[in-house]
Amino acid sequence: WAFAPCIAVPQDERWGRTYEGFGETPELAVSLGAAEVRGLQGTFTPWSVVACAKHFVADGGTTWGTGTQKTDLDQGDALITEEQVRRIHLPGYRAAVRAGVGTVMPSYSLINGLRNHANTKLLTGVLKTELGFDGFVISDYLAIEQIDSTDYSASVAAAVNAGADMAMEPGRHRDFVTTLVALVKSGDVPQARVDDAVR
Repeated sequence: WAFAPCIAVPQDERWGRTYEGFGETPELAVSLGAAEVRGLQGTFTPWSVVACAKHFVADGGTTWGTGTQKTDLDQGDALITEEQVRRIHLPGYRAAVRAGVGTVMPSYSLINGLRNHANTKLLTGVLKTELGFDGFVISDYLAIEQIDSTDYSASVAAAVNAGADMAMEPGRHRDFVTTLVALVKSGDVPQARVDDAVR
């Protein structure tokens, strides 16, 4: 399993992760992202691995001054229109899904104030339904607890209900499992959502 390709389309060269993307145009993300998916997941047994298109979506479009990690851009807020998301940041993911990418990782960042890990419209509505992605969504490292740093239970519910299928919570894995079980028992996370994630 490789956490690649990174399909960011960097729009501000001051972003410290600009080097992770293929370039500032969606056309590069489309052609090179899909090619990397095919290369990683190819038929070169035993060398093939599952690819992970990341960081869904618009991590390269964050607005200066909105960074959440003591920087001005990183893990910030993409204050952009839906048209800009679809024209600039989404095409590479559409191409990766068409190329058969097995996993997708949401971005730490936000779009217009909503963290991508908690964005049901993006993860379930756009990625899984509109684009037809049938692999699984893996959360980024410790990203779930960033949704609401004061309420871990609400963060877990938001991420799972939005469409996260696997949680990368290495320091709180027991906490995550206990919390998710309680959320299912209370009805805050439907059993069907867990069944879908497992499936």
